Amino acid sequence: MNAADPLLAPVKSAERREVGGVQLDVVRAGTGRVKRMVYPPGFRWSTHMKGVAGTDLCMHAHVGFLARGQFQIQYADGCTTEFKAPQVVAIEPGHDGWVIGDEPAVLIEFDFEADTVRRLGMPEAHRHTAR
Repeated sequence: MNAADPLLAPVKSAERREVGGVQLDVVRAGTGRVKRMVYPPGFRWSTHMKGVAGTDLCMHAHVGFLARGQFQIQYADGCTTEFKAPQVVAIEPGHDGWVIGDEPAVLIEFDFEADTVRRLGMPEAHRHTAR
């Protein structure tokens, strides 16, 4: 990581850790958390995190702002969505995801740990809306 790049520089007061190759900087904010997640090129949830999480798909909701990079997610029903910075991100639980291209994907995420879905009023799983 390039410390001269403000988007990748150390975050003041953050708890820093690495999980499955993803760099996480976490800061508590009230009852929630603000996280900077840096997904490296070549990262894929089903390859790098499935064993850590112990589930077939990522069961967390992700809400935030993609500040750099590009990634794609795929839900259990085969539906896919691509995100490219700069873009707001809202991803329901039950997905695989991977970085596209040669640069890291940097996601600024807001969550309430296990209570994220309820607190943000998100669906508990991906579903198609009627048209």
